[in-house]
Amino acid sequence: MKRSREKAAAELFTALYPRLAGWCRRLVDDDGTAHEIASEAFTRLWARWTSVAEPRGFLYVTAANLVRDHWRKLERERRAVRRAGVEAAVRPPTEQADPSVRLLVQALPERLRTPILLHYYADMPIREVAVLTGRKEGTVKADLHAARELLRAHLRRSLDHIL
Repeated sequence: MKRSREKAAAELFTALYPRLAGWCRRLVDDDGTAHEIASEAFTRLWARWTSVAEPRGFLYVTAANLVRDHWRKLERERRAVRRAGVEAAVRPPTEQADPSVRLLVQALPERLRTPILLHYYADMPIREVAVLTGRKEGTVKADLHAARELLRAHLRRSLDHIL
């Protein structure tokens, strides 16, 4: 029993780790952090192995939460640096808004961010996103639409500001 459990976990790791780590890499823009997040997601899956019905979904939702935590930590660090006044010496006083889609996705409310990450970054179908988030498919579609509209508006403002 234990041997087959370990074999199943090893096969799942081999099948999913590279893609999960790559997905994390696109979100955090750092190889080491991406591998840490993907590894932690697998560690948490392993701890709940017998109670998780959908391991792939569990991994991506867990990784999305860990990415969110990473982004929050980075934002806290940025605020601390700004408070210390170090950025004032490096950047001109009129800092332009960063039109980076990744940063804009990061700024979305969690209700909108999670479906965007799972559907567009992890290539999960709407049905699977609905199951993983505990929402109806129509709600997920509406959330994706709302998120795209917010991103479009932010990008338009950023581009207008730059031009």
